[in-house]
Amino acid sequence: LAFCRGRIVRVPKGPLIRVVGTEVEIPCSVSDYDGPSEQNFDWEFSRDTDFVRIVSTWDSTFTSEEYQKRVGRGDIKLRRSSNDAVELVIRNIQPADQGRYKCSTPSTDATVQGNYDAEVQVKVISDGLSVSGSKARSSTSLRLSEGDSFKLRCSAATTSPEHTHLHVTWQIKSGSSWRDILSLTHEGKFQPGPGYEERYRSGDIRLDTGANDTYRLSVSQASSADGGAYRCLVSEWVRGADGAWQKIQEKSVEIASVSIQRTYVVISTSNVSVTERDSLDLTCNITTDRSGIFQAEVMWYFSASPDDPLSDAQLLLSMDHDSVVSDSTLISLSHVDRNSYRLLVRDVDVEDSGYYFCEAAIWVPLHNGSWHKVVERTSAPVSVVVTALEPDYDVFLNASKTPKFSDDPTELNCRITNAQDTEANIRFTVSWYYRRPLPGDDVVTDELLATMDADWTLLPGDRGRERIQNGEIIFSKKSADTFSLRIQWTSEGDRGDYFCVISAWSRHRNNSWVKSKDVTSAPVSIFWATQDYTLTVEAVKLKPFFVAGHTFEMTCKVSSKNIKTPRYSVLITAEKPLADQSSPNGTTRIISLSQDSVVRLEDWTDQTRVDGVVLEKVQENEFRYRMYQTQISDAGLYRCVVTAWSPGGGGMWREAVNGLSNPIQIDFQTSGPVFNVSVHSDSPTIYQGEVADLLCIVTTEGMPLEPDDMSFDVSWFAVRSFVLDREPVLLASLDRRGIVTQSRRNGSSDLSLERISPLEFRLRVHGCEDHDFGNHYCVVTPWVRSATGVWQREPNIKAKPIFLSVKMDVLNAFKYPLLIGIGLATVIGLLSCLIGYCSSRWCCKKEVQETRRERRRLMSMEMD
Repeated sequence: LAFCRGRIVRVPKGPLIRVVGTEVEIPCSVSDYDGPSEQNFDWEFSRDTDFVRIVSTWDSTFTSEEYQKRVGRGDIKLRRSSNDAVELVIRNIQPADQGRYKCSTPSTDATVQGNYDAEVQVKVISDGLSVSGSKARSSTSLRLSEGDSFKLRCSAATTSPEHTHLHVTWQIKSGSSWRDILSLTHEGKFQPGPGYEERYRSGDIRLDTGANDTYRLSVSQASSADGGAYRCLVSEWVRGADGAWQKIQEKSVEIASVSIQRTYVVISTSNVSVTERDSLDLTCNITTDRSGIFQAEVMWYFSASPDDPLSDAQLLLSMDHDSVVSDSTLISLSHVDRNSYRLLVRDVDVEDSGYYFCEAAIWVPLHNGSWHKVVERTSAPVSVVVTALEPDYDVFLNASKTPKFSDDPTELNCRITNAQDTEANIRFTVSWYYRRPLPGDDVVTDELLATMDADWTLLPGDRGRERIQNGEIIFSKKSADTFSLRIQWTSEGDRGDYFCVISAWSRHRNNSWVKSKDVTSAPVSIFWATQDYTLTVEAVKLKPFFVAGHTFEMTCKVSSKNIKTPRYSVLITAEKPLADQSSPNGTTRIISLSQDSVVRLEDWTDQTRVDGVVLEKVQENEFRYRMYQTQISDAGLYRCVVTAWSPGGGGMWREAVNGLSNPIQIDFQTSGPVFNVSVHSDSPTIYQGEVADLLCIVTTEGMPLEPDDMSFDVSWFAVRSFVLDREPVLLASLDRRGIVTQSRRNGSSDLSLERISPLEFRLRVHGCEDHDFGNHYCVVTPWVRSATGVWQREPNIKAKPIFLSVKMDVLNAFKYPLLIGIGLATVIGLLSCLIGYCSSRWCCKKEVQETRRERRRLMSMEMD
């Protein structure tokens, strides 16, 4: 293949059939060449045998004398289409130009390979194509109405000696250019032009052939776009030697000029404004120059927006081409004259405001008696505004009940006055608003309390929604012209301005209600002067001096100001000394009495004296507190904490103000013994598994006591840290009756607590573990029997903690593992020796048999 490669010059396959007087283009190209990309070409012509030079792309002197004039005039020229292709163009070809044409290329190759020229035969035939209109060459002018039909004829024939085909195209001139309508191709196929495909498929545009070589264009349903000049374009085609079709000539003739008169549909009036309950009168006019028999179909539409499509509009009324009107009660459609149709809407309301437009269609009769729609138009929308008939009325707001104190009721009445034009189709509703007064120039905002819709359904607002649902705020309609707002219990947050808005609603034809007017009342201010609540509490000790075991009494007297019908709740508190604080903040809540006279023990934890404290109401503003069989541990400051309550909404009580009384001190003057507590251990550092002994030793100073006259409650605590930075954990406790109580433990160690002497208590930790370390201390509560035989509780005494350290016994921890390891190693060694000996003695023994040699002595020579 590489050796066969070379330059190739190509021309069309002949013969080329052309018509005399037309322009001929003969292409020539070269490929597979070497050298520069742009190649030169030479053209020659021969009728018989010798070739005559015509034209060249690179040599201006190449043309022979016979063709110099034609080349100079431009009748013969070369047109380059690319670097390796040119076209020989011959204008107005004549029969003398029939012959062979040779295209050659000068060589630019390194070696001569391939062909450097090619020939093609050109055959010139006579012009046998004739094209004419229906009336010779004169064109026809048609004046039609929109929707009419028309037909145009064109005659085309050929007498060519060759077997040629005709291609007929009907065109219309729009502007300065011609557009194809419909074609009958040289292959016998119909081809609609751009934009005419749908009309061709529907049959509105057809192309028919008739006798005497006529081609008829039929157009139905003519529109304004069909107006213009029409021509018939005919081209002649012949099949070439390569089987492809070639156009050899083309002729055209203008057939007719068609003008289409548009049909217009307009509404006689533009923007319309009518009053509610009046009639709306609109007229739809159809403008057309159609003179024959026709009927109009009219449809009236309504739309809320002028831009809505026709499919979304509401059809009001219609009249078909037989003058049959669709049924409607309040809307009528009448035929005024041949081209006018009147729409009458009676008793209009606000809902009829919007845009109205009419759609008209022209129907013409056919030969078979049926009717055919030829055109359809829609008018521009007309704006219609219906002005509502607003009722005339005033609104007056007054307060029938105003509060003087907090929680008093408030009632407002909103009344309609001077009502005019309030017929049966008018309904009134109310909306209530609240306005909070703001200081300075702050913007005032209105808050909706509640509103009513057209059906008198109450719709609560965001403000006070819960109070409305609970019945604290009541809305009612007392009469046809009076609406009421009642606040059952007015609070300080309800102070401000109130106003009402009366809305008038009009009923439409479809029984729906539409708001037509709002009237706002003047605001009414709800306000009362308030003073700060004042509460004074005085505590008085009834007995100025008493000793332990006696009854303590004190009274609390209360006085208040600016509180409406108050009630009081009382709480008795005690502030103990720093050494005996049962509450973290130093104050103990003992007993309380609610405003409903319900007594409750608060933080009183002495189970032996559950009935030892009493709080009672002596008078409405006086309360008495009693504490029986007082103990020394009851020493401290006692107060009355009083809360004043005022009646709130719904039978509830609202807290008004709190008060604190002066303190009453309980101080026992005694010369009894003084107790001290200490913790001791002989061995604070122990090993795991051992027993830890901790002693809690109580010592006394001052007046000596018999062992039977004193008793102790002992509790042991531990803090699991090196420093006292964690909460103490209760280990065990021993009360004065000898009952031991232990807390729940997580480890395997155990505890025991016992009294080993009247003033010594021992705590033992059996089987200590590492989590038993930490600071340990005891808390002792002494009990002393008085001369009257009553046991008195002394303040708690806390001992200084001692740190207990738990260590690990390394020798004991590793003793048994070492013994077990040595024993196992010895047994395994002996077993391995035994296995080796037995294997070598019996299992792996190999017997070797040797050949026995005889030993004989040599005989002496003499004996031989």
